[in-house]
Amino acid sequence: MPVDNDVYNTHSWWDDNQPFATLEAFTPARFEYFHEVLTSRLRLDPKGLKVLDVGCGGGLLAEHFARTGCRVTGMDPSGPSLKAAGEHARQSGLEIEYHQGFAEELPFPDATFDIVYCCDTLEHVTSVDTSVAEAVRVLKPGGHYLYDTINRTFRSKLAMIKMAQDWKSVSFAPKDLHDWASFIKPAELHAVFRKHGLTNQDLVGFASKRPQLELFKAMRRRARGEISYGELGRQFQLGVHKDTSVIYAGYARKAGN
Repeated sequence: MPVDNDVYNTHSWWDDNQPFATLEAFTPARFEYFHEVLTSRLRLDPKGLKVLDVGCGGGLLAEHFARTGCRVTGMDPSGPSLKAAGEHARQSGLEIEYHQGFAEELPFPDATFDIVYCCDTLEHVTSVDTSVAEAVRVLKPGGHYLYDTINRTFRSKLAMIKMAQDWKSVSFAPKDLHDWASFIKPAELHAVFRKHGLTNQDLVGFASKRPQLELFKAMRRRARGEISYGELGRQFQLGVHKDTSVIYAGYARKAGN
């Protein structure tokens, strides 16, 4: 793949001065949306829900779900990421079960989980179709699939490829972390959902609440070493937005009870 997934084996997940600290800063906004979906829209009690995190990385989002009482299983192909996730969970007093594996071949029986979520991952897999099919397989009938990924638009190429990766004066992500051709338009993803028995229920965007010029200045400061990666992520003030042209999210339901 043009995407360099080996970067997940070489960068720290929980260090404010490392690139993935931007993801840690973005995680609360993602979790706030998903928690609202589970509790307010679906009226589910998170306590005791069996939840699978596909592409869990260092456990950033898994820990948020675990703190609500969910029984979380994290799955990722990166051994070093899983080691970091397990160590941080233990330090945080959280019980999270981590497994090594791929989204295209989940090592779990059919109908195991109440919730499966796949965040910041679908743009990294070798087959979106197979990854979604596997998620549906391990979901219980009537279960829900939560997701976020990156749209394939001119704006996403500018923001996620050129500015985030390529232009040294503002870049904050590892080189070749993303490949624009691997980004997925919502209509394409929802067509895959329908093929495998999922019905999409919502579509939202994630974007910064701050003026673009302020964000550009923050990225320049990070590139000059004046602020950390984590501080840059926090200054983005990411939140739910009507604009789905770069990052979008939603949830879908599996047919059944």
